[in-house]
Amino acid sequence: MPEPTRKDETANGRPEESVAPDSNGVRPLPEISLEISPPPEAAAEGKEPLETDGKKPEPEPLQAVVARETSSTSNGSNQPQPGGVGVKEQVESGNSAVKEQGPCSRPPTEDVNSLKKLSIELPNDSVPATGRKDSVWSLGDGQGPDDLEKPIDTPPRSTLLIESPQSAVILVGGDITFVAKVEAKDLLRKPTVKWFKGKWMDLASKTGKHLQLKETFDRLTKIHTFEMHIVKAKDNYAGNYRCEVTYKDKFDSCSFDLEVKEAEQGSQNIDIRSAFKRSSEGQEDAGELDFSGLLKHREPKPEDDTPEVDVWDILKNARPDQYEKIAFTYGITDLRGLLRRMKKIPKEVKKSEAFAKKLDPAYQADKGGKIRLVVDLADPTVDLKWYKNGQEIRSSPKFIFEHKGTQRIMVINNCSMNDDAAYSVAAGDEKCSTELFVKELPVKIVKDIEAVKTTVNERVELECEVSEEGAQVKWMKNGVEVPTGVRSRYRVKCEGTKHFLVIDDASREDTGTYSVMATGGTSEAHVQVDLKPLKVLRDLEDAKVLLGQPIKLQCEISPGNVPGRWYRNGQLIQPNDRINIVHRNRVHRLEIAAGSLHDAGDYTFVPEGYSQSLSAKIHIFDPPRVHLESMNFPDNTVTIVAGNKLRLEIPISGEPAPRVVWMKGERVILESGNRVRAETCGDQTSLTIDVTEREDIGNYKIVLQNEAGEATASVKIKVVDIPDPPEAPLVPAVGGDWCSMIWEPPKYDGGSPILGYFIERKKKQSSRWMRLNFDQIKETSFEPKKMIEGVPYEVRIFAVNAIGVSKPSEPSKAFTPLAVTSEPTMLVVDDVTDTTVTVKWRPPETIGAAGLDGYSVEYCIEGTDDWIVSNNALTEKTKYTITGLTTGSKILVRVKAINAAGASSPRTIQHSVLVKEVIEPPKIRVPRHLKQTYTRRVGEAVNVVVPFMGKPRPKVTWLKEGTAIDPTHVNIRNTDCDSIIFIRKAERSHSGKYEMAVQVENHVDTAVLDIQVVDLPGPPQCVNIEDVWGGNVALVWTPPKDNGNAQIIGYTIQKADKKTMEWYTCIEHYHRTCITIPELVVGNEYFFRIFAENMCGLSETATQTKKSALIVKEGMQLKTHDYSDHDFMEAPKFTQPLINTFAIAGYNATLNCSVRANPRAKVIWMKNKMAILDDPRYRMFSNQGVCTLEIRKPSPYDGGMYTCKAINDLGEAQVDCKLEVKGGFTFYELMKRGVPLHLIDKYMNEKTVEQEK
Repeated sequence: MPEPTRKDETANGRPEESVAPDSNGVRPLPEISLEISPPPEAAAEGKEPLETDGKKPEPEPLQAVVARETSSTSNGSNQPQPGGVGVKEQVESGNSAVKEQGPCSRPPTEDVNSLKKLSIELPNDSVPATGRKDSVWSLGDGQGPDDLEKPIDTPPRSTLLIESPQSAVILVGGDITFVAKVEAKDLLRKPTVKWFKGKWMDLASKTGKHLQLKETFDRLTKIHTFEMHIVKAKDNYAGNYRCEVTYKDKFDSCSFDLEVKEAEQGSQNIDIRSAFKRSSEGQEDAGELDFSGLLKHREPKPEDDTPEVDVWDILKNARPDQYEKIAFTYGITDLRGLLRRMKKIPKEVKKSEAFAKKLDPAYQADKGGKIRLVVDLADPTVDLKWYKNGQEIRSSPKFIFEHKGTQRIMVINNCSMNDDAAYSVAAGDEKCSTELFVKELPVKIVKDIEAVKTTVNERVELECEVSEEGAQVKWMKNGVEVPTGVRSRYRVKCEGTKHFLVIDDASREDTGTYSVMATGGTSEAHVQVDLKPLKVLRDLEDAKVLLGQPIKLQCEISPGNVPGRWYRNGQLIQPNDRINIVHRNRVHRLEIAAGSLHDAGDYTFVPEGYSQSLSAKIHIFDPPRVHLESMNFPDNTVTIVAGNKLRLEIPISGEPAPRVVWMKGERVILESGNRVRAETCGDQTSLTIDVTEREDIGNYKIVLQNEAGEATASVKIKVVDIPDPPEAPLVPAVGGDWCSMIWEPPKYDGGSPILGYFIERKKKQSSRWMRLNFDQIKETSFEPKKMIEGVPYEVRIFAVNAIGVSKPSEPSKAFTPLAVTSEPTMLVVDDVTDTTVTVKWRPPETIGAAGLDGYSVEYCIEGTDDWIVSNNALTEKTKYTITGLTTGSKILVRVKAINAAGASSPRTIQHSVLVKEVIEPPKIRVPRHLKQTYTRRVGEAVNVVVPFMGKPRPKVTWLKEGTAIDPTHVNIRNTDCDSIIFIRKAERSHSGKYEMAVQVENHVDTAVLDIQVVDLPGPPQCVNIEDVWGGNVALVWTPPKDNGNAQIIGYTIQKADKKTMEWYTCIEHYHRTCITIPELVVGNEYFFRIFAENMCGLSETATQTKKSALIVKEGMQLKTHDYSDHDFMEAPKFTQPLINTFAIAGYNATLNCSVRANPRAKVIWMKNKMAILDDPRYRMFSNQGVCTLEIRKPSPYDGGMYTCKAINDLGEAQVDCKLEVKGGFTFYELMKRGVPLHLIDKYMNEKTVEQEK
């Protein structure tokens, strides 16, 4: 018997290979390469293979190595390639185990190819490598085994590298150094060198205890040496490395390989669970070369202390239904790939001790045939037992046991379907099993069924005959199996080889194609069931019935056993409590207990299965009635809002349908009316008014008539409407932002009481009305507020009742809200004489829309209430002088603001004013920049303004050097508060000290101004060559005779070769009158000239040496001594401290000090020990150690203790000073600057308090 084909083998007997999908867009994942080299017998039994050449070959352990994929796409991307989870298998020719070449050597290519490799891809996981690493690649980004077999392209000759790093092999834990050298003869600067692992990993960021980068430069040979040291190498350091050298537009690179091998070890077991579990990579520090940790960072996972389990053994010994549970328990993610790999691993063939030949895996026999199961025993004396589905088989005619030498045979006779089972034979402790498949012979139909034609209620019998007695057949009707249950109309019976299908009481539904199916064929025939002819013995008759009376319809047909259905107006009638359907033999009767209007219509009786029908008509009579009670109208009254559509639908009844007439008074409402019309449809009549009006109020009468009688009813309609609009409102009073308004109720309330009013207003020039109240106002008066002053407004009213809101009233007359201004502000006394008092004030804070017409000034004698208006006409100015006063009297003054709305509240001076002139001593306010020398260049304009104070108007005089000033050269202009000196074009003769005197009666104040007009200096008086030696010339000169009325700040020295006489500057801003000019060219002859310089610039001419200096070559050689560099580092030290300063309020003040420190100190300014940060009133400067703090327009509050603090790494220092701010602004000056009056008042009060203190 042929052996059944195994499921895991194809037709050619080779194992079917499975390929991981890689073309469906899913990225390929890291691979786990499993290399299996030992023979199956040795691997299964744990024994070493026999020696073949006199040496015991070392067994190859099972290798499980994880290799993280590098990018292989054409664009060089380093992203993992798409792919799913799959299994790849490559089987190369060769059947012998590979012998190792050495502990650190790579196996030959032919030996590697002879291994069987299984690659199982796992999603985004990498598994630590186990086993030997001499024939596979470890974790890294270098080349894989497949890449090593490809030919390596020879790189072009290096243009920079003179020595390139070479590939090397080291053991795990060893150290290695790679060296690259670059010649620097033609390079102006050091080249840039980068070390890479793989294609993209820059090793500069991975330096640490395992990786060190070093570079040196040999000045003699001019060679740059770059070294990469790998300390205590790990197995995942293996891979391809690259060294890149870059210099400007030149580039050179060199690739080399590093192979890390483990020391030679014995056979070790692989933990397949670690190959299929997700790894926890990236746990080492950044200093180690943990390149796999860069691909995916994960949180460190706690170490698993669970003892290792060999999942291979568990899977091999488990049943297939337990694979998924084992994979879930041990964390295997790619179960299918694992099972495919298990299937491709050669099965372990364990030699049986009891059986020399076991049973075949499966046997096949025909039903009724015979089969022999044969085993060959190694020991014929062993007792043998046969089992069927686990039950022991005893000898019988069915099962016959035979012995033939060492063979044991069991013969199964007359195989049936019960013999299709699993069989096993046990010899001692060993057992082998097989399966028997029994093939059943097809059953053929010997006699086909015949077609049948009959009528209903007859018996139908279909018969067929098959080739085998007791065979199973299936009866079908129109392709559907015929039900043969207890309640089925079909019966099936079998008599030997004959099979019958019986239908006892045939109906028309039994018509169709019947077939019988057996395993060897089918047979079919058509069955036709027709009806018997119908005869009507008594037909249905029409009838007229009063409402509520019983209805009976009866007919008689033949044949009598034919059922039928009753219909009314085409609708099927179902029996219920009121309707009864009777069928007795040939009589069919329909009985209705109490007839209703719905029972009228056409009735039809249809015999079942026949197209002929019987029909009759039933008429129902009913007197007319109007059903107003169903409308639930109170007192039969309908209320409708005017303007709405009214459709009043009233139910009516009557059979036949009554004629309906609607009437209002004596007027009949027709169906053809336009606005008011009556309509009748079916069981209801309706009155429709499209737009209700007040004239529609009244009683409406309904009259119904038909053959059974007459009926009447009446309905009252009430129309309600919105009220009429009120009259235009009146506005009796108006304020600044309010008004009061009143109105009268509307004349007609719309048939419903007035509930309240709504008020709206708008600006006269606008068309947009604004609602003022959202809650109804029940009164007829209102006071709108929050109006804009000076804008004309109008108001209007809406009346509200239960129906709605009326139309708006006519707008009121336009009105404009106006208000008086607020009182004037900041009223103060400006001047007082013996007969006059001058007061000043500020305009009101709130003026309003009415504007400001002017001011009224009033005064009264202290102790009286008689206020006298000082100005008959309004004044628009904010300053007024009251005249005609009595000397020595005390008065009170007040000011009112007047506009179209009237006078404002008065502003009164708090204290009385004594009418007597007060003398104020003169005081000169010299500006800060004039306290020092005022310097101007010749030809510039001089404009000096000196303010002063004093009352009455002071007398001002100017003197220059004690003499009067010539008005033709200097212009002087005096005002009440300042004096101005103006010179259009300054000359040096205008320099000098100007003395200003301000006098009020016997009081005098003086100030001196120093004006200096400067010009360019003259050249130095005499320039001589004092000495010439080597390439140096010593020059000496005397200062210029004319310094330009300014200090000489430096000299500019130039030289010129006698041959060309082109002048070149040697040095500028030189302060001394002697200098040595070095680095002159030997053999040349030089002339020298010198310019003098002051604050205006260089002198117009220069003084040249009369003689020239010839540079002669000498045999002397200058010996320079070695000097140690001076340490200029020092802590901060203030060379010029801060000094206590007085400042004038309103004029900028500066604080200066100087500090010396190296390195440069950080300067912090503090006021009252608080650091000054980001304050716009202060500006801080630091230039060449000079620290300046500028206080912009200080006030008395800016006085205090100021500190300058310098800090550097060597220490800190600080200096303090006290700043006192004196004086301030007068009322006039503050008014002139535009300061608000309330701020001036506050400032003057604070100033008064300070003076009192």
